This record gives sequence, structure tokens and C-alpha cells, in this order.
Amino acid sequence: MGRREQIIACTRELYEEKGLAKTSVQDIADRIGVARSLFYHYFTDKDAVTSAVLDSYIEDFLAMLKIWNDRRVEGDVDGALDTLVPVLRQALFDRGSFRRALASRENAALYIDFINRVADQAARYIVTTTVQDYGRLHEIRIDHVYESFYVLILGVVGYLRTHPDAPDAVIEDIIAQSLHLDRKRPKA
Repeated sequence: MGRREQIIACTRELYEEKGLAKTSVQDIADRIGVARSLFYHYFTDKDAVTSAVLDSYIEDFLAMLKIWNDRRVEGDVDGALDTLVPVLRQALFDRGSFRRALASRENAALYIDFINRVADQAARYIVTTTVQDYGRLHEIRIDHVYESFYVLILGVVGYLRTHPDAPDAVIEDIIAQSLHLDRKRPKA
């Protein structure tokens, strides 16, 4: 692992332990055992390393999506939805202190940036993988596919944040209805 990656990993750990507001650049440098000047060689400021930490969370979520996508059974839309909603919940409700801080009012702009980046990258991934697979067996009945997924991701995340006890079946129906998914298995 290179020095830049060490700084990101260390910052992520500190954010989880102490929270975003209570972690300083000096804390990061001390934890790694380097001078602050080395931190500044890789990052212009705390905001820059925070952005890199957000990227690492996004990478984790995309890795979860890839695993979900690899395990899907082609043509089984209901099965894909059944297994997708738990992935969304796991990513959304990780209880680390950094995630709680990110969702606080004081970090609203950072949270908005984070969720927009998640929606963008997740939508791009789904459009180039899952949607392509679905299109081989079913008609894609939405226009503006990337945009529809982007908005849907933002909406589902917002809804789950304010309604964490919503039944998985409701979320699955919302996704299926929004995307006009054909939930019947295609004939072999």
C-alpha cells in the first residue's frame, strides 16, 4: 500500500473512531507516524483527504454492487430485487461514526456531494452491466436510462433514510414500477 493509500485508510479509521469534526490533520499525521508536511505532499487539506475517504466508501459500495450483480440469476428480476434491497440497506445504515457525522446538518453539503457521487457511479455501473443483461431478455421501457437510475437511487436512499422500517417488498415494488420492469421470467 502506497503512502497516499495509507493516509486515506488511516483517515477513514480516525473518522470512524473520533468522527469527522474531531479529527485533525495532526491526528492523521500522528497516527501514521509522519510529519504534517508529508500529509500536505499528498493532500492540499483535510477536505481533500475527506473526498478521498468518500471515494473509498463509494468503492466499497460499488464492490458490493458488483458482488450482487455477479450473483444475480439472469432473467430472475424478483430474485435480483430481493437481494438488492439488503445491499442498499447495508450500505446505507452502516453505523460508523463517520457515516453518522456525514448525515448531520453540519455536514449537509458534504453528504449531498457524497450521495450524488454514489448515485452517479452506481447508475453508471448498473447501466453498463445489469441493464445490458436485462435488455437481452426484456424490453427496456424507460427513456434516459442513466438519468432514471440516478434519480431512483437518490430517491430510494432518501426514502430509506426517512423510513428505515419500510418493508423490503415496498422498496422492491417502487424500483420495479419506476423502471417498468417485467417481473415475469422470460420463456426459455
